[in-house]
Amino acid sequence: MKKKDPSFGEAASLLIVIIACIAYCVIVVQMPATVAILFVLAILTAYVAIRYRSFDKIHKGIVEGIKPGIIPIIIFILVGALIAVWIQAGIIPTLMVYGFHILRAEWFVPTVFLVCAIVGSAVGSAFTIMSTIGIAFFGIGLTMGIYPPLVVGAIVSGAVFGDKMSPLSESTNLAAAVVEADLFDHIKNLMWSTVPAFIVSLILYAVVGHTPTSANLDTIDQTIAQLKASFFVSPVALLPILVMFLCAWKKIPAIATIFINIVLGLIMSSIETKTIPLKEFAQIIDQGFVATTPDEQINALLSRGGISSMLPTIALIILALSLGGILIETKIISTVLDRLIPKLNSTFSLIFSTLLASIGVNIFIGEQFLSVILPGNAFKEVYKEKHLAPVVLSRTLEDGGTVINYLIPWGIAGSFVASTFGIPVLTFAPFVFFSLLSPLFSIVSGLTGMGVKKVQA
Repeated sequence: MKKKDPSFGEAASLLIVIIACIAYCVIVVQMPATVAILFVLAILTAYVAIRYRSFDKIHKGIVEGIKPGIIPIIIFILVGALIAVWIQAGIIPTLMVYGFHILRAEWFVPTVFLVCAIVGSAVGSAFTIMSTIGIAFFGIGLTMGIYPPLVVGAIVSGAVFGDKMSPLSESTNLAAAVVEADLFDHIKNLMWSTVPAFIVSLILYAVVGHTPTSANLDTIDQTIAQLKASFFVSPVALLPILVMFLCAWKKIPAIATIFINIVLGLIMSSIETKTIPLKEFAQIIDQGFVATTPDEQINALLSRGGISSMLPTIALIILALSLGGILIETKIISTVLDRLIPKLNSTFSLIFSTLLASIGVNIFIGEQFLSVILPGNAFKEVYKEKHLAPVVLSRTLEDGGTVINYLIPWGIAGSFVASTFGIPVLTFAPFVFFSLLSPLFSIVSGLTGMGVKKVQA
């Protein structure tokens, strides 16, 4: 006999148990997120096996759940290789040296936020910004003695803002496409929540990150001298940055862009050494670059990258997406949404519930694209019935979906940041002001009606 879908009470109870288990394991026990997700996955597997007396839904859910993460996983692998190659070729050390000359410690944090936001708007990829100029800024901040999680928070906030406001961004295009809105109308409407969040974030970074006295100039001078002595530091090393902008302008996909920059970095290294050490290149791409300078701080900072460095993140992503896939396949999430949506009568309750749904998908599934797709499809018809423009929904999806994924320890974006900078998500998350403020200003928009565009019946 075919089993019925879970009841609302059953589905809601199970979701509460899942989030309580994950929160307890990660926050209280401080268990690695991979183990916490694996533990919850075991509970959910047992539930599905007992309820449906079959493993088919488990297997299908895992397969379907992992599918959306395949492209991000490939990108993560390539980014690991890119980081190692860019250090080897002197690109990141060159960015650091020039950054030391230009940036002042007193206003370093807000400047990092601004630069990442501007460059991110041009490139349209938060991951690319964080894994390139983000690492350079992180190194400068460490040398200046600025609190590392604060620096990471500013880098992530700027990169996310740029990704959100760029017409080249995959997530921005996705949000507009899901609700069938014009891309530039969507970006224009985003400003009602994004611009206030940007301004307040900049003020907070200026206040929290302001350093009354300059950093130790002797330490900075020693770091600059050591970088110049150990790496190829030259304006020529900035060529891949220009290529990255060119690829963005030509709308070349992320995978192809990263491949191009990896090859260019290897070519630059070959020209510098006048050899083509294939075995050494292969080792760096696989295991990462290992710095061997006399300065231990530089060694710790610039010994990173490589495919192997991304494997823990990939494992976490696969487990999180598997969990989400089972929740979708068993209709646990849709059962809860289907019960709640018809009860939303006011514009504010609709916007607030959309935010909660997007945040919830981030928590339960950990995939930022699904945090836009699932609530977008669930709420689309309700927004039409309430005569709300599609851009209202697309903006709300971004405010609660894509930006929040960076704050979830087992989320694709959050785990990427933690892997790239070596700082746990829960440590830097309080300083990602832009992601924290975006949903709040979306709520303000819903309460005041500002930016809530309506269409004629």
